[in-house]
Amino acid sequence: MIIISKHLVPRGYLGITVFPFVFLNSKWLKHNKTLINHEKIHLKQQLELLVIPFYILYLGEFLIKLVTYRNWNMAYRNISFEREAYVNEKDLDYLKSRPFLNFINYMYY
Repeated sequence: MIIISKHLVPRGYLGITVFPFVFLNSKWLKHNKTLINHEKIHLKQQLELLVIPFYILYLGEFLIKLVTYRNWNMAYRNISFEREAYVNEKDLDYLKSRPFLNFINYMYY
């Protein structure tokens, strides 16, 4: 379910996914197929990790990357969940053939 709210999306981001919702900061973003696919990839990741463990792993990996890179944006972009979503966001058929727990293939340190 897509919800438009510029107040719930952190500054500097277009959208955020909190299962089962996708929050976008502008109405026109609902038509951005690449962004919607990116967020759908996050929905799948969250679902397969039973939601709460996803957030624990996401935050933990972000903190490790933040210490490693000492740069917020680089830490964010290198979280395995984000890497998978960014690499595959333009492939609108990606979720049809995505292997279970595929974000693991995007982990590296």
